[in-house]
Amino acid sequence: MTIVPARLATLVALTFLVAACASPTSPAVPSGATLPTSPSSTAAIAPASSAATCAARTLDTMNEGQRVGQLFLIGLNGDRLAADERAAILTNHFGSVWFTEKSPAGVAAIRSVSDAVQALTADSAAGSGAANVGFLIAANQEGGLVQALSGPGFSTIPSALTQGATSSAALQADAARWGGELRAAGINLDFAPVTDVVPRGTETRNQPIGVLQREYGHDPATVGSHAAAFVRGMTQAGILTVAKHFPGLGRVAGNTDFAAGVVDNLTSSNDPNLAAFRSVIGADVPSVMIALATYTRIDLHHLAAFSPVVIGTILRGRLGFKGIVMSDDLGATTAVANVPPATRGIEFISAGGDMIISKTLQPAVAMAIAITARTSTDPAFRALVNEAVLRVLEMKQVVHLLSC
Repeated sequence: MTIVPARLATLVALTFLVAACASPTSPAVPSGATLPTSPSSTAAIAPASSAATCAARTLDTMNEGQRVGQLFLIGLNGDRLAADERAAILTNHFGSVWFTEKSPAGVAAIRSVSDAVQALTADSAAGSGAANVGFLIAANQEGGLVQALSGPGFSTIPSALTQGATSSAALQADAARWGGELRAAGINLDFAPVTDVVPRGTETRNQPIGVLQREYGHDPATVGSHAAAFVRGMTQAGILTVAKHFPGLGRVAGNTDFAAGVVDNLTSSNDPNLAAFRSVIGADVPSVMIALATYTRIDLHHLAAFSPVVIGTILRGRLGFKGIVMSDDLGATTAVANVPPATRGIEFISAGGDMIISKTLQPAVAMAIAITARTSTDPAFRALVNEAVLRVLEMKQVVHLLSC
């Protein structure tokens, strides 16, 4: 997930972090809705063993549509729970959302929207007998030019490059404080830390990371240690994190949000820079986001997000990652514009992915319909879906979003 600064006027209309001039307002909460216990009220993390047991029981209660819905993290247009998003959640059972804009509204205003989303928990499971499953609610809260949420109650977070100049211990303490602010706003998932390594001297040529100072440093040891510290601090605050953008956007030129055909001709399957991701995996990061570039020395024929080599052989196999594999935005990015929406989700799940980010609603609906149809005719694909849903539910239980 790549961002551009507001000063690049030609791209402002396209970026999903444009400035929001008005504070989000909360729609009415349905009467009788029950909110799950979440990190908004406690920073405690559930034991992994209980998460697995509860997640499996919850999965057994779900119908096919509810299972597929758990694979999606859809954007809140204008940082509000609008009628279209509400209807899609109830119809397609979409189980997670994210704040797509750059909002100065402050903690209280963001919390009102988060609460309205969580109030849909009971309604989105209605009629099936399925146990209520709460929502992952995410934001891009990296720091510097990529701090989505600001205003009263939110600290001004320095850029990752500045964070990387502090000690790991200091960054962990800062991240715990920033995570507490997110929790107060009803956020339980941060699309951070950036774990890409930008070689020193190439920053001005690296549009997605270096130009925006999103890197913690210029070598895998610095990036890995500080990304891991960020994860540990957020975990202390009860916030889930996402290491991105595997296997790294530090050596590309173009920004996949706005450019197709972004290629990395240098990164290999045993590249030294992958050590940064190994470090953050060692810190128990619960999710890793896959880039939308092509890595010619790894898989010449697929974008990383559609590559079983990138996801299965390297991330899960060589690095031993067992958590959630998350896509970069498969809804609005130029990198996938030439791939039919119905195909994007199937290719991602088939490659070993778990959770699909879609900034825009209609591509998400098309992907959900296609995935559901494929599960009815392809037992092997259905098994992949069920495995992915189970991992999503296990992560949700960690932050107390399952009723058991």
